Amino acid sequence: MIFRPLASALIALPLVATPLLAHEPGTGPNGGVRVDAGHYHAELVADGTTAVSLYISDGSDKPVPADGFKANAILLVDGKAQRFPLTPAGGSRLAGTAPVTVPKGVKGAVQLTAPDGSTTQAKY
Repeated sequence: MIFRPLASALIALPLVATPLLAHEPGTGPNGGVRVDAGHYHAELVADGTTAVSLYISDGSDKPVPADGFKANAILLVDGKAQRFPLTPAGGSRLAGTAPVTVPKGVKGAVQLTAPDGSTTQAKY
């Protein structure tokens, strides 16, 4: 009967450990906020201007070419939702111009569409 508790513990361990493997939001290599977005990491860089960049990397933090990706940002600035597209801008970067200045650390979300048509969301 000692095997039953041990077997239960071994079965439950992956269920408990899985959330621990997810990355917490943090600072990315470009100085922005990096979060998980499905199979990708998405780093949002806003510097107090209207220019906004999104850098895409894989689960191992290797840059993913942005060609073929598209994104729509919905960022909350001064209590109002600001919506604008982000398009490939070379390397792993997508870029867009917001209708207003966007402060560093802005809250919001980015809807990301991969070249294969799959979609995911990054929440900031």
